[in-house]
Amino acid sequence: MLALRLTRTAHLAVHLRRLLVAVASAGTGFLLLCALGFALSHPDTPGAAALRLAWCAAPLAAAVQLAVAVARTDPGTRPRSGLSAIGLGPGRLMAVSATTTALSAVLGSVAALFLFLHLRGDLTGGPPSGRVAADALAVGQSLPAPAVLTLLVLVPVFASAAVAHTLRPRDPRPATATAPRGYGRFGAYGWGKARETFGAYGRFGSRTATVAIAAGSGTADAIAAGSGTTGAIAAGSRAAGAARVGAGGTLQTQASDAQPPAPTDGTAEAPATPQTLDPQPEPTPAPTPHSPNTTALPWGIAVLAAGLTVETYTGNASAAPTPGTAPSAGVLVGWALTALGLALAGPGLTHLCGRLLQAARPGALRLLAGRVLMEESHRIGRPLGVVAAVAAAAYVAATVYDGDGPAFGPLATLGALLVAGCTVATLLTAAVAAKHARADTTDALLRLGAPPSTLRGAAAVRAAALLALFGPLTLIVAVLAALPLDH
Repeated sequence: MLALRLTRTAHLAVHLRRLLVAVASAGTGFLLLCALGFALSHPDTPGAAALRLAWCAAPLAAAVQLAVAVARTDPGTRPRSGLSAIGLGPGRLMAVSATTTALSAVLGSVAALFLFLHLRGDLTGGPPSGRVAADALAVGQSLPAPAVLTLLVLVPVFASAAVAHTLRPRDPRPATATAPRGYGRFGAYGWGKARETFGAYGRFGSRTATVAIAAGSGTADAIAAGSGTTGAIAAGSRAAGAARVGAGGTLQTQASDAQPPAPTDGTAEAPATPQTLDPQPEPTPAPTPHSPNTTALPWGIAVLAAGLTVETYTGNASAAPTPGTAPSAGVLVGWALTALGLALAGPGLTHLCGRLLQAARPGALRLLAGRVLMEESHRIGRPLGVVAAVAAAAYVAATVYDGDGPAFGPLATLGALLVAGCTVATLLTAAVAAKHARADTTDALLRLGAPPSTLRGAAAVRAAALLALFGPLTLIVAVLAALPLDH
């Protein structure tokens, strides 16, 4: 009931996004039912029917990705302070969001069933209509109810499960005293340690001061050795108490023991009795947070190379697809690996694009655009990678399915439009969510006097940089994928 109430009282933009999820679910359910109808009409070719059903995994994955993106931007299920007191904690809000997604997907599945039955003529009692009646509607045959129900619940079940997994409550990990062993730069496996930023090695004379303190901290004679050592100790105390800037951009301060000022008039007071300084434990440096967006970049490149290899091998081993048939299962596996690799590499490539924008003495415009890209790489990176994979697939389809090649049927056209529309809608939804996430930062910049033209210019620079990086990459992947199929 709470999910229905939140659905009814939502804004118009939220209803439109949920309507997109319902449309995606309807299109995917209709393709699944058409695959079932083809299997019923051609019982002597189970391999072709199974291949048609396997190719429905692409629109199914696109619909689930869109449902997750819409659930992330739903303001009605966003955690707020004070809601836990009335029983609406993060776990309950996650369940409400998953239920809302399931309701939208079920609405689309019901619409797909009515459309399928209407094209068969079961609702009107007349003859079948449409070009897909001969192969995919199984006219004159009874539909198995368990199979129909199983196919129609795929989108609601997968979508709600993906939303529940994405929005599940996560406990913050406590900071450990020592850095754990994990994957380091470029995926290298080794002991992680805290690294200082560029320029911190010689800043404030830290290296010289550290050596001087280590040499003179054991006895009291080094304290009265003269002005040189006194200056080194003073420099060391200043370096120990200075604020350090970590890799994540946060200020980290380290408390230092106060050192008594030594006399500077040339006379040194000798202590009456020798004193032994208590050894102080060295402070353990906090582990430097690493960016999770760059750690998956090598794995994404490896999966992308594996997908192109599989597609090249299966494409050379089989002939080009004939009219009325779908590409082979090897091509499907290759494209799945290629899309997965681009999705994994997308956040890392977006993060790299932001770093490249800030290289070579950047100005305010490039610096702002680069920092925003680095911050938003986890939001828009994966949708960008999926859009690149879909664009590469469209190039391959335009190359292989040209004038003399096999013609696109209505179901193939519907599937292509469904996948392209879902991926583009997911990218736009993620971009809108990123814009809302940095709304406070934008307001702060405007209050500080930043002109709106600078913010618009930074957005244009970000778009141009992403296009300059992902455009050639998409073209290279598309050309490599089309080579084994164009023969």
